[in-house]
Amino acid sequence: MSPSPACQSSGSEGGPQLVVDERKRKRMLSNRESARRARMRKQQRLDELTNQAAQLRNENEQIVMQVNLISQQYLKLESENSVVGAEVMELTERLQSLNSMLQIFQEVSGMAMDIPEIPDPLLRPWLLPCPAQPIMASADLFQF
Repeated sequence: MSPSPACQSSGSEGGPQLVVDERKRKRMLSNRESARRARMRKQQRLDELTNQAAQLRNENEQIVMQVNLISQQYLKLESENSVVGAEVMELTERLQSLNSMLQIFQEVSGMAMDIPEIPDPLLRPWLLPCPAQPIMASADLFQF
C-alpha cells in the first residue's frame, strides 16, 4: 500500500515547518533579549533619576540652610541698625539741648561764644556722606 496523499504532503512539508519553527524560536529569543535590555535601560534610567532627585534634595536643603542663616544675620543687623539709629537720635537731641543751653548762657551772660552748629548728617542720618566711587567703563567692556 502506498502512503495517502495527506501523509505525503505533511511529510514533505516537515522540512519547511521545522524552518518556520526555528525562525519563531529565534525571534522569540531575540524578543526576550530585546525586552531584557529594555528593562535594564529602564532600570538604569530610574536609578539615574533617583540619584538626581536625591542630589537635588541635598542641594535644596543646603540652600534652605543658607537662606535661614542669611535671614538670621539680616534680622541681627536690622536690630543693631535700629539700636544705632536710636543712639544717633539720642545723641543728636543731647547735642541740640547742649547747644540750646549754650545759646541761653550766651544771651544771659553777654559773652560771645563759639557754638558749633550741629552737622547736617546728624540731623539727617539717611543722608550720611558716602565716598563716591567712580564707575569705570570702556568700549571694550561689552565686547564678546
